[in-house]
Amino acid sequence: MCTFFLYFTEQINNIIYGNMSYRTSIRNKVYVFNDLKTLLAKASPLRSGDVLAGLAADSYEERVAAQIVLADVPLKNFLHETIIPYEEDEVTRLIIDEHDATSFLLISHLTVGELRDWLLSDTADTITLQKLAKGFTPEMIAAVSKLMRNQDLIAVAQKCGVVTRFRNTIGLKGRLSTRLQPNHPTDDMKGIAASMIDGLLYGSGDAVIGINPATDSPASAVSLLNMIDDLRIKYAIPTQSCVLCHVTTILQIIQQAPVDLVFQSIAGTEKTNKSFGINLSMLKEAHEAALSLQRGTIGNNIMYFETGQGSSLSANANYNVDQQTLEARAYAVARKFNPMLVNTVVGFIGPEYLFDGKQIIRAALEDHFCGKLLGLPMGVDICYTNHAEADQDDMDNLLTLLGVAGCNFIMGVPGADDIMLNYQSTSFHDALYLRKVLNKKPSPEFEAWLFKQNIMDEHGNQLPIQSSHLLLQ
Repeated sequence: MCTFFLYFTEQINNIIYGNMSYRTSIRNKVYVFNDLKTLLAKASPLRSGDVLAGLAADSYEERVAAQIVLADVPLKNFLHETIIPYEEDEVTRLIIDEHDATSFLLISHLTVGELRDWLLSDTADTITLQKLAKGFTPEMIAAVSKLMRNQDLIAVAQKCGVVTRFRNTIGLKGRLSTRLQPNHPTDDMKGIAASMIDGLLYGSGDAVIGINPATDSPASAVSLLNMIDDLRIKYAIPTQSCVLCHVTTILQIIQQAPVDLVFQSIAGTEKTNKSFGINLSMLKEAHEAALSLQRGTIGNNIMYFETGQGSSLSANANYNVDQQTLEARAYAVARKFNPMLVNTVVGFIGPEYLFDGKQIIRAALEDHFCGKLLGLPMGVDICYTNHAEADQDDMDNLLTLLGVAGCNFIMGVPGADDIMLNYQSTSFHDALYLRKVLNKKPSPEFEAWLFKQNIMDEHGNQLPIQSSHLLLQ
């Protein structure tokens, strides 16, 4: 369908639908929401970023009123009334142009509230949800999440199985993977290597060994990639590596370095992505370049994306759309490139956007839910900054909730304290805790390697570090 026809159709639909306000009354007070994006914002659970942007409901009663109205909105409205104009935003064009109308047929007759009820029913099983993923738009999924309690978000997300492969298999039921994150403030090779060995000895690193470099130097990225790859080859570790530099840096070095996964931070509007120095065509170029290397041994999922609520507001590119809906739109960008890994760095931006532990927990469960329903291999960086009203107890709670929800992977940071990025995350020990209490294991290929290295026994129990073949070699 050509762009002009879609644009013309949207203008006609705007005439039909766009001037229709959404309204209800509570105790003889009428609440009017002029358009769909206003309704979505007012229905969002409270968070500081929406207050900062002037988009949040003025009271709990107004929020409930918006949720009542939102529950009665037909899902088809989201295909007619775009919250960011089609002609102004390439992410909107991606969402509309690649919407799978055939998959959507199963739920096309539902309202947002009816979708919530259906998702919580036994009819919405894992196979059905996998088939539906491309029939959902991000705005539909963001909308239904606003009507859900935390337990609803967990109950539905744990039904969504999203499996990806490169050198191992991530996302299988009963499995929990970790990103080994051995960052160093000066990219000191010995310091990074020590953290890598430490993490591997605690069973961390099956999702990826991923380093946030202190600089975006191409030479430094090449050195770091070579070091990880040398270690991987020496010990035949079934995992993948990534240096989380800008995608343009990777494109510079992709022919001279062992590039496994290509990383990029992404967002839900074209303007925000432009502020990151990227667009969809650039991501396509990097995706094709990495595929051409053919480094994956059991699969071709080669992209690693990170997101986070609040990035569009911080870039002055939010179009007066609430931060959670924009976060869901970022998942449409990720979905386009069949990524190996996607994670929301949920508390990293700070209390201006997610004020305290309660807001961070809610946002993480929303992000994981939305990403999974849209067909993404979602992980979460369970984290907070030191000036947020949150602590490690909040992160323990969130860690456990996400484990129950079926999160694909979490972070493994030495001591849970990232000394380069200066924020608090989850440690190698946190992953061991979660695997133990929920009876989860690493990816099957990595689990076999851990057993062979005397790091874990056949039951998944941690063995004394001194017995590891990794040290003996």
